Amino acid sequence: MRSFSVVLVLAACVLVFGCESLRFAPGEAQKQNAWLHNRTTEVAAETAQRQAASKKLQALTNLSERQSRAFVSYCGLPKEFPEAETAEQILAESNYALADTAVAEAGERPDAWQLADSAFELGIGIAALMGGIYGTRAVRFLREARTKSNALKEIIEGNELFKRAHEEQSAAFKDAQRNQSQQTRQIVAELK
Repeated sequence: MRSFSVVLVLAACVLVFGCESLRFAPGEAQKQNAWLHNRTTEVAAETAQRQAASKKLQALTNLSERQSRAFVSYCGLPKEFPEAETAEQILAESNYALADTAVAEAGERPDAWQLADSAFELGIGIAALMGGIYGTRAVRFLREARTKSNALKEIIEGNELFKRAHEEQSAAFKDAQRNQSQQTRQIVAELK
């Protein structure tokens, strides 16, 4: 029963607080980009020193190289390393595309609905393993909660679709929602 409570608390947290703080693990493009960034800063530091750049520029490039090691440590090493022995290889067009891909992937977040549904599935699985009268009740409760969560999702998506399709009615639609409690309005706003 204790693990069931933990699952419920996690599901509630996802629904209430959203999943802005959750991120996907770094993908291969992000790992390659982090490694390439570190290699780029190494080459920049070497170039600044070789070309006898100002002490300030040399210090900046050395610090940048040291700081970028954290990115590689955080993301992990890629399976395949981009060619990056020389500045010309680093400045290849493919590395610009890699950087753009990594930026796009870095902004992705898990969908709150998927997380909630997964939490319900996990809870149902744990409750089923527990068995007995409490396990059966927990499974019934979680299935009902998942069904209600899906219904809420469909209602919110339908309302948003209606507002986009009938912009002239949007003000009247919002007026009709004014009687909702503050808690309901807050939950719906977070789920959007």
